[in-house]
Amino acid sequence: MTTDSSLLNSELELQQQEELYQQLLLQTMGKMQTENPDSKVIRPQPGMCVKTVSESDKQKVFVNICQSNSVPPPPELSREELVELLQSEDPSGYRVPMSLGEPHTEVDNSSQGCTAYDVVINQEFFQRCQKDPLFQQFVILVSLEGLENKYSLQLSRDWKVLKNRKFLGSVSEQNIRTKSRPVIQELQPQESSAATARRPEFTLFVEPPAGDPEYLIAEIKLPGVPSSRSLVLDVGEDRLVLTARPSLFQLDIFHPFLIDQENSVAQYNKSTEILTVTMPVVSS
Repeated sequence: MTTDSSLLNSELELQQQEELYQQLLLQTMGKMQTENPDSKVIRPQPGMCVKTVSESDKQKVFVNICQSNSVPPPPELSREELVELLQSEDPSGYRVPMSLGEPHTEVDNSSQGCTAYDVVINQEFFQRCQKDPLFQQFVILVSLEGLENKYSLQLSRDWKVLKNRKFLGSVSEQNIRTKSRPVIQELQPQESSAATARRPEFTLFVEPPAGDPEYLIAEIKLPGVPSSRSLVLDVGEDRLVLTARPSLFQLDIFHPFLIDQENSVAQYNKSTEILTVTMPVVSS
């Protein structure tokens, strides 16, 4: 499996950037509940503490990777697929839903001041990472990239997992949004010109096939699209909008399900040229 898309890392809030991983629904946290009443409070469990330094000033930085079932799990990925992914041109193509907390000042064992960040991932995925060193290294890399993207940091990849410490500081409650914002955007004319854009072939199906649907999955064929950087994807509560630039494809569809927008994930496989969008169903 060769993938070409970037991180979907998150604290349950939409961010817009140039590349696909910043056009997808990024889940972001760090908003106070008074600013965003549509949220819930979680208290994550300690997991592991990673020590690194800031490249700019060589100051100590600690990353507390925590665990909570309130954060959705990432898509299934075998060890073999992860090895191939790490050897690909875009090793960040496997997105791990995560909550990135605000920086807080702590004191290390040498009584020196330092900065710590709390990163929360799904509990079951964390346990898998504990059992497999390759997955553990990967989730640390993803966490560092997520913090760098959010806080404009540059962190050293020469990290160390502390053996006798699962958390630096004290575990704090975090607010996670439970109600999404409208995310359908008006596309610019040059991106959505019906005169040149084609409607791609796509398939919608639900999982499980029988009983109450848990996920709505869209598989969209995008022949000729070389990279996820050419894609702009918006997922609404009952709508999906996709544009492949420059004016290659455009898809705008409604569906009969209410979707959990912030927990939706997408991945573009450049070998098959198929974009897969997995959307949790709130209700039918």
